[in-house]
Amino acid sequence: MSWYRNAVWLVKGLREYTRSGYESASKHFNPADVEVNVAGRSFLVTGANSGIGKATAKEIARRGGAVHLVCRSRARAEAAGAEIVTETGNPNIFVHIVDISNPKEIWKFAEKFKNEHKLNVLINNAGCMVNNRELTEDGLERNFATNTLGTYILTTALLPLLEKEADARVITVSSGGMLVQKLNISDLQSESGTFDGTMVYAQNKRQQVVLTEQWAKAHRNIHFSVMHPGWADTPAVRSSMPDFYQKMKNTLRTEAQGADTVVWLAVSSEAIKLPSGLFFQDRQPVPTHLPLASTHGPPEDEEKLMEVLEEFSQKFKSTSLG
Repeated sequence: MSWYRNAVWLVKGLREYTRSGYESASKHFNPADVEVNVAGRSFLVTGANSGIGKATAKEIARRGGAVHLVCRSRARAEAAGAEIVTETGNPNIFVHIVDISNPKEIWKFAEKFKNEHKLNVLINNAGCMVNNRELTEDGLERNFATNTLGTYILTTALLPLLEKEADARVITVSSGGMLVQKLNISDLQSESGTFDGTMVYAQNKRQQVVLTEQWAKAHRNIHFSVMHPGWADTPAVRSSMPDFYQKMKNTLRTEAQGADTVVWLAVSSEAIKLPSGLFFQDRQPVPTHLPLASTHGPPEDEEKLMEVLEEFSQKFKSTSLG
């Protein structure tokens, strides 16, 4: 049924995920939802030097929040930070250099961050789509290391900090591509079969949805959400999906349109009136499976994913922190 899933997803994408889909959905938005002052609240955004991450950070900064930019490149991060300060007039922008594909770096950063800062909202935006199988210095497949394991370690490492705050939130930027994937825990690092970077990415994004649902069950006083930004014109899309970009570039959403639901989930009081653990698109919860698509998996697979990621996490914690 994979052909069916792909076909339905493509039709859905052409209708809803492009700029016109956003423009149609936004007619029903309430502008007051995001016309808020979040001064005194602290936000951490990964992958914040460009694309949806930077657009999100900028909108939060406009509303007075302290924003921590977590990026891999110091030069790009500092340039983005300076731009945000200049455009918003908000000086409370902080730059942290962390490679989200490196578990030991994440642990070291998180332990230091917990001792120096408070945190109200974590936004897991960093991601990658590497189209050839590539291993990190730790021997991890790079897409899995960044999109799944990195997201898992950073979130779980910072949960104690979030638990201390009222109205704590965790938002993960996923993708509608996950709709074509059933959770597969038998080959988390894509070691068997032909490597397809697009499908590996989609599988990672399905894993992020599962993580969000599982965290929501386990941590009742934090509001978890995961979202699809639509198809946006970002540097990541241009570099990772050049053929798709060339075909779709005139219909793609702007970075700000892609970031809109992230910002809404991060700052609005309306978002937390909805249950924790949902998948959002254009400020609305939407199903995590296409009709008739056979992408539902057994609960034990979801539990096994959490167990495997925790094993990885603890292994790297012990080596990074001694």
